[in-house]
Amino acid sequence: MAETTSDGHPTLLHGKYELGRLLGHGTFAKVYHARNLQSGKSVAMKVVGKEKVIKVGMMEQIKREISVMKMVKHPNIVELHEVMASKSKIYFAMELVRGGELFSKIEKGRLREDVARVYFQQLISAIDFCHSRGVYHRDLKPENLLLDENGKLKVTDFGLSAFTEHLKQDGLLHTTCGTPAYVAPEVIGKQGYDGAKADLWSCGVILYVLLAGFLPFQDDNIVAMYRKIYRGDFKCPPWFSSEARRLITKLLDPNPSTRITISKVMDSTWFKKSVPKTVKSKEEMEFEAFNGDEDANGDKSKQLETLNAFHIISLSQGFDLSPLFEERKREEKEELRFATTRPASSVISRLEEVGKAGNFSVKKSDSKVRLQGQERGRKGKLAIAADIFAVTPSFLVVEVKKDNGDTLEFNQFCSKALRPALKDIVWISPAENSTLARI
Repeated sequence: MAETTSDGHPTLLHGKYELGRLLGHGTFAKVYHARNLQSGKSVAMKVVGKEKVIKVGMMEQIKREISVMKMVKHPNIVELHEVMASKSKIYFAMELVRGGELFSKIEKGRLREDVARVYFQQLISAIDFCHSRGVYHRDLKPENLLLDENGKLKVTDFGLSAFTEHLKQDGLLHTTCGTPAYVAPEVIGKQGYDGAKADLWSCGVILYVLLAGFLPFQDDNIVAMYRKIYRGDFKCPPWFSSEARRLITKLLDPNPSTRITISKVMDSTWFKKSVPKTVKSKEEMEFEAFNGDEDANGDKSKQLETLNAFHIISLSQGFDLSPLFEERKREEKEELRFATTRPASSVISRLEEVGKAGNFSVKKSDSKVRLQGQERGRKGKLAIAADIFAVTPSFLVVEVKKDNGDTLEFNQFCSKALRPALKDIVWISPAENSTLARI
């Protein structure tokens, strides 16, 4: 008989994870420490009982949480590694965040403004990323903000989140949800609301709590508290700096149409003050070190690498010679390939033109092009690597990969800039040509 934990869960899951001690529990889920037996890495294993969630009609919510967490991979969001299931349970293998809740820090007293700013910057970075994916959290509060062992903030609990697809015909969300003290007035009002603006209100409440050590809207009577929220009736303590006061007032504007936007928050004086010094990423350092005429061993390299049959087989997964021209909703790719009968020098010139037009720094050799973005995106500066391989002397395959930055930004660059620029040099098979001729 299989070994089980003290509350009946198997200690070995799918032959892959060893379940350990209980870390915490809620109404519908328990979270255990677990170890991946293949990698030896620790994870947090969230265990949800199917029968319980079906009974209260929460199965759709669980499915939504899985869909959302697969989409939102960001340094300040708890990562979902994989989902498994048995007849009676659903298992979420998640990133183990060891530093506890941000809430426990505030319980000890308010934070210094510079410390609060660092947490708030990370929160806004994560929420901006979610919104760029059409995801609205809808339950932001310090209890759902975890800290890792280095003090880095991680947003968790996407159980109440919504997609853009959940908008009604009026373009608004209509489900009232969230924690009363952190909920925006328009959510309470049941008139329909913009998920991004509602999340920003919650961020405003969180910033206030970090700096004050208590809530902006407090009352033992929930109706009286809602009345204060509706009116935006709060006072900033005297120790708030004038810049912090100004930002919080704009975030806790009860009128969503005049409430500050996330881009304006990021552009505000208070937010930009003491932004941690930019540390160059590994990709930026590699770009600077890239010498187009040398290979990885420092040897002079002028020849195109010739692909043999084994290379082609290794590239064959998704070896689609025209991926630049496909529209795939919601699917994000970190690389693409295309074939061309043009010489490598023509491909390199074209990639260089596209890069410079898009404000990228460009480095090149006879078989490689490296593009390094200048502007910081949602996940750092976008870096792109293009490598050219010869199948025959007159038939080349070009592989374009995201080296760093945000996948969505890479995809947008490919569709808006790269695709139009390369259209006339991409090889299309005779079969595709004849299909096009018939259309």
